Amino acid sequence: MSSKLFKKILIANRGEIAVRVIRACREMGIESVVVYSDADRRALHVRKADYAYHIGPSAASESYLRIDKILEVAKKSGAEAIHPGYGFLSENARFARACADAGVKFIGPTGDAMDAMGSKTRARQAMAAAGVPMVPGNAQGLKSAEEAETLAENIGYPIMLKAAAGGGGKGMRLVKSKDELRSSLEAASSEAQRSFGDSEVYLEKFIVNPRHIEMQIFADEHGNTVWLGERECSVQRRHQKVLEESPSPIVDSDMRRRMGEVAVRAAQACNYINAGTIEFLVDEQKNFYFLEMNTRLQVEHPVTELVTGLDLVQLQIRVASGEPLPFKQEDLSLRGHAMECRVYAEDPDNQFFPSPGRITRLISPSGPGIRRDSGMYEGWTVPLDYDPLLAKLISYGNDREQCIGRLQRALYEYFVGGIKTNIPLFRRILSDPDFKAGKLHTGFLDRLLSEPQIPAAEHEERTRMAAIAAAIFATSEPQVTLGKPFDGVTYTVQSHGKQSNGDAGNEKSKWKSQGRAEAMR
Repeated sequence: MSSKLFKKILIANRGEIAVRVIRACREMGIESVVVYSDADRRALHVRKADYAYHIGPSAASESYLRIDKILEVAKKSGAEAIHPGYGFLSENARFARACADAGVKFIGPTGDAMDAMGSKTRARQAMAAAGVPMVPGNAQGLKSAEEAETLAENIGYPIMLKAAAGGGGKGMRLVKSKDELRSSLEAASSEAQRSFGDSEVYLEKFIVNPRHIEMQIFADEHGNTVWLGERECSVQRRHQKVLEESPSPIVDSDMRRRMGEVAVRAAQACNYINAGTIEFLVDEQKNFYFLEMNTRLQVEHPVTELVTGLDLVQLQIRVASGEPLPFKQEDLSLRGHAMECRVYAEDPDNQFFPSPGRITRLISPSGPGIRRDSGMYEGWTVPLDYDPLLAKLISYGNDREQCIGRLQRALYEYFVGGIKTNIPLFRRILSDPDFKAGKLHTGFLDRLLSEPQIPAAEHEERTRMAAIAAAIFATSEPQVTLGKPFDGVTYTVQSHGKQSNGDAGNEKSKWKSQGRAEAMR
């Protein structure tokens, strides 16, 4: 079956993932369209795209979550498809259906597939029918505290309460005894309602010291589904991933094959198309259980790209355009080891409090085996309105030891001035003996953070030298400012029929690149 690639794609997102998709489009000769809020007028994705449209105030509810505004921009710009990135509307079935109704291709799964896997209770029902191994628990929302008590007694404590529509640790409570159950159920249900508009909560057996391992899958519109290897995601804080790697230190070829086959079966059970991830909990005996499915591209997709040699964003675009997968399962092999650090604007020494503000100095790492997916630049002001993810630092090596060594070296080269980041935390993680030995579980980081931190003289000296170097460089290198060429690109702004240099000031404004910006690597 022949297919034709899109000529113009709208990216309904911001930050580093929007920049990442822009790069894929540019390599494929596809024009990119982005949207931005008041807070993001000077954001990097606005500067890198071919076209950018203002869509509203800083609040995501009035901009990036407005389906009507995004589809209006798609119509105005002539975009044939929309890439949702991750977060915001990426797993919104209503948005996927609205795109289809508007004649714009949604680069991702169908709304029906999202509905099937978006609710954890519905997903458990579908997986049980497909014979997918699951953590003991119920597949329906709890109707009462009495029902919860009966189920918990049958399964055995400790148990975990989870929001059916949840994610990111919201609506989750660990319950160690019957005395805690009723109050925990009320708290979990209330938090689920506030966070997701859905108070449904279900119950699972709590697995002691589990590992969180996920399997990347990909499916085309011609019935082909493959697995692309696993990612170890056990380094978490409050159920949110901090560092990921591929392959997992404990997964051998046989376990990988079995997990991959289960993941494919799970995806096929809901007629899944495009990129998706099946998440598993793995116990201390290496038994794995279905946890949930993420019906989108994952933040940690670069580690899979490095060990497979595939560009997952370009593959998403090709599959959405109607092309079949260009390979079969037997054609795939994993090579080397990759690891990713999520760099956040937050202060690990102050309860991870957000740290918005102007980036006064930025020294980025490079060298063998280092990749940066970034949404920041020197002189940019980090807004408080969104998730504080600034960039992802990814390393690749022939084996895990080399991969860790390269990442440690790159972290010492990294300097972000003017704000706090969690870069020091990653230095601490990578130097931990248990991490180096691959002895991980989802409580690893909580354990590490609970231990007294004794500053290492070497760490302090290197950080001091980086600050001195930043001060010296700041006196000798020009600053990038809005209205001047950026990466060799100049911009013109069309506003109410007038043309001028500078910032776009209204919903009709668009930036048009005069020449292609070099894709950042």
